[in-house]
Amino acid sequence: MLKLAPMNRPQTHLGSYQQAIRLFWKELYTTGGKTLYSQQHFGPTKPDWINIEHVFPMAWVVKALKCKDRRDCRSNSTKFNYIESDMHNLFPSRRDLNMLRASHRFGSINHTKPAKADNIDRAIKGEIRLIGSYDFKIDNKKRMVEPAPASQGEIARAMFHMSATYKLKLFSKQAQTLAYWNKVDQPSKEEKRRNDIIESLQGTRNHFIDYPGEIEDLI
Repeated sequence: MLKLAPMNRPQTHLGSYQQAIRLFWKELYTTGGKTLYSQQHFGPTKPDWINIEHVFPMAWVVKALKCKDRRDCRSNSTKFNYIESDMHNLFPSRRDLNMLRASHRFGSINHTKPAKADNIDRAIKGEIRLIGSYDFKIDNKKRMVEPAPASQGEIARAMFHMSATYKLKLFSKQAQTLAYWNKVDQPSKEEKRRNDIIESLQGTRNHFIDYPGEIEDLI
């Protein structure tokens, strides 16, 4: 388990995911933005093909808190509701890529010529696939996904934020991969903008966006 970073405080302002959803579209992406995995731009009116991705999967949190399922956690765990609503973990995503990712872990998929799948249904059935033109690789056999390099650092800092803030376990191999992604893909202007707005909405920052070098101290 990662050491708890002293500057990463759990958010306790948003007590329900529905509250976070409203703020997500109304305040964080008022004028539109860009999807996490496919890097596609969208305007102020949310398209039907976009939804919200929890980068640190809620299925992992349900298991860590020993709930029966997500509904059980929502009904009986205040901590779960704060975790589920932490906006530092919420990103706009294509619905289909969100579905394909499911609760797969992040990692590096070493395959010289992954089979290309323009059809999502075919991708679900396969093992290693490069989805469309989005540079999103999935290995269903290993339950692993590798997003495009442009989003890897942002994903890494969100994962470390959730792990360190809420004492959620990251296995060593995945943590090492994420630490490398953080190192080679530094925080962007957009990531810093998100951090500032989220702080105004829930009262906490992702410390690793401000100080990405401190991730090395956790692993």
